[in-house]
Amino acid sequence: MLNSDNFSLVLSGGGALGIAHIGVLQDMQKLELEPREIVGTSMGGIIGASLAIGMKHDEILSLFREFSGIMDWLSLSFETQSIISNKKIEAIFVQIFQDRKMCDTKIPLKLIATNLSSAQERVFCKDDDVLIKDALLATMAIPGIFESKQIDGDIFVDGFLCENLGVNQAKSETILAVDVLGKNSFEKELPKRFFKAQNAMEMFDKSLKILILNQTKSNLSHIKKEFVLLEPVTKDYKTFQYNKYKEIKELGVGLLKESLI
Repeated sequence: MLNSDNFSLVLSGGGALGIAHIGVLQDMQKLELEPREIVGTSMGGIIGASLAIGMKHDEILSLFREFSGIMDWLSLSFETQSIISNKKIEAIFVQIFQDRKMCDTKIPLKLIATNLSSAQERVFCKDDDVLIKDALLATMAIPGIFESKQIDGDIFVDGFLCENLGVNQAKSETILAVDVLGKNSFEKELPKRFFKAQNAMEMFDKSLKILILNQTKSNLSHIKKEFVLLEPVTKDYKTFQYNKYKEIKELGVGLLKESLI
């Protein structure tokens, strides 16, 4: 049973789908539930870090007005092996987190990234002398899409490659995990669109989600702790639809209350 201050909050990656996490935070705030620690990957890390420094759910949602005009904040990278430059995104992170380090949060924070050289999982936490914004740039760096992040001589990319739902990093005996790339993130039917190229893209997207889903299932099967798993129904939205942040947020509302009944 969840009680205030006795559980770890674990938030998955998922691009724009991760905005559904904010709906869960809204319910947590109403129920006066505050986690003992926060573990986040990629978008779950961004939202988790915002909560960790004391932001409320409505303040976090307002940040996505910055992301909603996706063509306004994305800039092409011609100097790196990625499509998108981090410059505008980093500017937003500086605005939010300023010069705070991983040890400067109100709630202990863990951010999951992948060491590109060793292929090992890297968990940034309060013991690391690392800026929050740098750890975030590491955990969200989808290979080939966003620029990788160099920290202390190592190159890091998105944590989803190792652990999209970081339950293995949770310290508490009770875990509240929110997975926006779970079983409810894709259609069960195969695509039947007229344009074969569109079918191929949808099949690739579904295959990637299945790969991540099976990774998460494997991790959860080894967890000996009590956990509550919330899986918002995100199948009708795309990982890049930041302009639909209001609708996606609502996908997370009410799930926590249902799980506690």
